[in-house]
Amino acid sequence: MNADKLQALRRKYGTAEGSDIFDPRFAPVAKHVFSQGDRRTWPFAGVATFLRLPYAPDAPASADFGGLDVALVGVPMDLGVTNRAGARHGPRAVRAIERIGPYEHALDIAPSLHLNAADIGDVPMQSCFGLDRCIADIEAFFEKIHAAGVIPLAVGGDHSITYPILKALGKDRPVSMVHIDAHCDTAGTFEGSKFHHGGPFRHAVLDGVLDPERSIQIGIHGGAEFLWEFSRESGMTVLHVEDVAEMGVAAVIEKAREVIGDGPAYVTFDIDGIDPGFAPGTGTPEVGGLTPREALAILRGLAGAHIVGADVVEVAPQYDATTNTAHVAAQMLFTELCLVALDPRLASRKRGRGTSEPRA
Repeated sequence: MNADKLQALRRKYGTAEGSDIFDPRFAPVAKHVFSQGDRRTWPFAGVATFLRLPYAPDAPASADFGGLDVALVGVPMDLGVTNRAGARHGPRAVRAIERIGPYEHALDIAPSLHLNAADIGDVPMQSCFGLDRCIADIEAFFEKIHAAGVIPLAVGGDHSITYPILKALGKDRPVSMVHIDAHCDTAGTFEGSKFHHGGPFRHAVLDGVLDPERSIQIGIHGGAEFLWEFSRESGMTVLHVEDVAEMGVAAVIEKAREVIGDGPAYVTFDIDGIDPGFAPGTGTPEVGGLTPREALAILRGLAGAHIVGADVVEVAPQYDATTNTAHVAAQMLFTELCLVALDPRLASRKRGRGTSEPRA
């Protein structure tokens, strides 16, 4: 080894602490993580919040939610499932995953340095027995978030929760959608209920809050294909998991960007879109799904889009013996947070309400 190089390395790193990071790209991240020299908060200690975000349960009491840019919201409701229950425990399971962030290497961003974000707890619901009442409570809570100019990041719960969220966010202008899932979830009323996890997007379209021609559904597969004619007839772009394999991820990203355009977009991620070999902890597993690497690449490819909200749903931890499913879900949720931070319209919105520029 070159002796001069070795001496230089010894001078720079020989007495350096683990928190001493010299690369200007990473130094702000290290300063954020190691706020007390080389000491950091133990990832396995304290009350679990997603990404160890500040816990702000009182934020909804103020009209502007305390000036938050992003609110992480748990929606622990699974009364709309058609197979195995348990997604009501999903928010706790995802929050408990500690090996997430703070830096996203492929997108080169630590979103907590760019956003004022907090975990505001769960949607307050009146009854754990009434699906219709829960749907109404979810819509009312997300209307309040939206009115405050705050971007919601939701963790469910079954996929029926996305219908009232879309009703709240698309009230003034229908949103576009990137939907990763094994199922299109555009079925009709079953057994007297339209509020189930197999039909949220049909009803969002019929209510005029979701634009089907600016919506793309990715990774579709499994035995329920005969239920999804509404997706095709309404004009949604449907890419089956075989299409993803044949087209390649880059082409899928290009198609998704073309479909959603530059208007407001919602990202919804059902964990059963991932093959159950990687993510078994869900109520409706479908063999032959996407890999986590494919799904992450697709999400990352949306960087720069105008994201007005996002969710991850259908994590049922009692079927998740290794916690792999919750870990995959948390990584997808973290990537969605990165997309919000990378939305160029977020910076202009923050300037418009008098807040400072995001930090580098």
